[in-house]
Amino acid sequence: MDTPKEIMYNQNSIVIVTILFFLILLAHEAGYRLGHYYQSKTDRDVKTQTNTIQAGTLGLLALILGFTFNMSLQRYNNRSQSVIHEANAIGTTLLRTQLLPQPYDTVTHALLQRYINLRLDVSNTDDVSVIEKPHLDDETKKLQGDIWINAVKAARIDPRPVTTGFFITSLNNMIDAQGERNAMLQLHVPEVILFLLFIVFIMSGALMGYGSGLGRRRTFIPAMMMTFLICLVVFIIIDLDRPKRGIIKINQNIMFQLKND
Repeated sequence: MDTPKEIMYNQNSIVIVTILFFLILLAHEAGYRLGHYYQSKTDRDVKTQTNTIQAGTLGLLALILGFTFNMSLQRYNNRSQSVIHEANAIGTTLLRTQLLPQPYDTVTHALLQRYINLRLDVSNTDDVSVIEKPHLDDETKKLQGDIWINAVKAARIDPRPVTTGFFITSLNNMIDAQGERNAMLQLHVPEVILFLLFIVFIMSGALMGYGSGLGRRRTFIPAMMMTFLICLVVFIIIDLDRPKRGIIKINQNIMFQLKND
């Protein structure tokens, strides 16, 4: 069963935030005009109730915003941990190539170095690439198969569990770590939560504009500054949620260090 395609995940985050910014300002302007229209027909009690509802909506906005930010940050941390886990698994496998009989020790070590370069290429590839990503996935599976074949041949020469057996165990862990990391890359904030967040933002902008329209003076500059800060936080949430594109990326230094081993 195919997973449903999401609309915003493949879009540029700057474009999404810019559209959201102008939609909030547009809702603020519409709310202000509506509030200004009813200004003379509204008494103090209605204005007080409007301010109470506005404060409650802003509280709901802060709650959803904090929940979504925590969700995206948690996924970012999980992806960072998966990189460390995979790097440790590859490093252990590299060390245990010394347990293999010749010539499989040097041959397997060279294959693992190619594997590290391939994993770094995967890390530097845009997640939405329709050309490079499938090719790199195929290369990864092929290289894993070549390393496994060497391990099987080495086990036929030296079947002892404390030598070749240790290497095969670490090789299994390395393959499992690669699968776990790929799974972590597919986890991100559900799009329905982002849509809910945007709806609350737009409605909050309309309520702020409506409350401003009921008063005698308009607070446009503070509302614009608040809208900008909201969109900035949304940009950070989206950027954290996209592991291979954007400003915030997963640190790959631990993988680079393996190239020298």
